Amino acid sequence: MNPCLEAQDVRVQLGGRNVLHRVSTQIATGWTAIVGPNGAGKSTLLRALAGLQPLAGGQVRIQGQGLGQALDAMPAPERARRIAWLAQGGETSGDLSVRETVELGRIAQHGQLRTLSRHDTEVVAQAMRATECSAWAARRLTDLSGGERQRVLLARVLATEAPVLLLDEPTTHLDAPHQVALTRLFRRLAQPLADGTQRAVVTVLHDLPIALRADRVLVMQAGCVVAAASPASPDLHRALERVFQGAVRVSPVPGGAIVALALDD
Repeated sequence: MNPCLEAQDVRVQLGGRNVLHRVSTQIATGWTAIVGPNGAGKSTLLRALAGLQPLAGGQVRIQGQGLGQALDAMPAPERARRIAWLAQGGETSGDLSVRETVELGRIAQHGQLRTLSRHDTEVVAQAMRATECSAWAARRLTDLSGGERQRVLLARVLATEAPVLLLDEPTTHLDAPHQVALTRLFRRLAQPLADGTQRAVVTVLHDLPIALRADRVLVMQAGCVVAAASPASPDLHRALERVFQGAVRVSPVPGGAIVALALDD
């Protein structure tokens, strides 16, 4: 495993309550899915990995040029170039067009004052094509459905060209065809680039069948990581059935697994 983010004994308290309990885990290049029941701490862990969540203890480190650096010691502009974040129900401005919204992703690379270059324009266009929102380039966000806005916000994340993408519930509001399209996109994003570099794509997901298409799955329960393995791992399957209290059944298939609800007859 080639780690690019590492949580070391991370603790988070919210409202005086422990939400993450000394979590230690490594996030590798490729696609990692974080799953678990409601209240398991999935989104809190993702925010901690992004440097957006104050820690009660521990540390998050990001790898670069063979060295690890504490995330909270990294200047904000550098962190923005390295890590892109998509919040659950991400914020939007209805006054902006789709293209203008996606162009905001380039601020991470150049700041707010620079005029977009030809390269910037092409990066924005590629991001919009990848998320299938090019046809609405001139439309205002207020004119879009929830699923359409979600695809625009994902395009904005892609436009950052950050090597680490942290996405909280990116399939929210999307219909089945676009969930499938995003699953394929995550797999493409996690593939090595022409120069040999590779992104880390981390998604918090409630959709277990989608999560089990990832390269690696982290299972959380009650603020702890209880399993981290490939989708084909029997130990991972047992952990999923356990944390969801037998409400799902996981069956191995070549190269992965499938999930079904455990419904009584």
